[in-house]
Amino acid sequence: MIPPVVVPPPVRSPIYLVGQAPGSREGVLGRPFAWTAGRRLFEWFGGLGVDEERFRAGVYIAAVCRCFPGKTSAGGDRVPDAAEVENCSRWMRAELEVLAPRLVITVGRLACERFLGKGDMAGWIGRSHEGGAAGWEGEVIPLPHPSGASSWWKVEPGKTLTARALARIGRHPVWREVFRS
Repeated sequence: MIPPVVVPPPVRSPIYLVGQAPGSREGVLGRPFAWTAGRRLFEWFGGLGVDEERFRAGVYIAAVCRCFPGKTSAGGDRVPDAAEVENCSRWMRAELEVLAPRLVITVGRLACERFLGKGDMAGWIGRSHEGGAAGWEGEVIPLPHPSGASSWWKVEPGKTLTARALARIGRHPVWREVFRS
């Protein structure tokens, strides 16, 4: 893993959004979801009436791993291995214990697997699940990873399931509580 550790500002929230790991630019910019995938993610939430600034002020943004994992030989971001995930798990465990979120939004396969176990995107996205990780158990609404490297959310069934997941998030009572107009 390549430092620095990327952590969000302290936000006391009942919503916990968790992705895979920071990208190569997030460390330089000092915040999670600060580059291409973040722009798309915040466009999605903008469709729910919540811009990036408001989202960052209202939701705790975490990652399964806290440092950039490096690139693959093909040039994409490397998926952290099991030892790296375990090494970072104490942070997630502490955050979940302190925050006790009532809604977890997972972003991408690694975060989904961390909270829901093995599965596939079409089985996860678009639905609400009971899941858990690091001693926490509760409601999980998964999203696909919004990176440019992933086309899953751009084609069917991903396009429809992503829209369904976002609608489910927007209707969720905890979301509505945090983002009252």
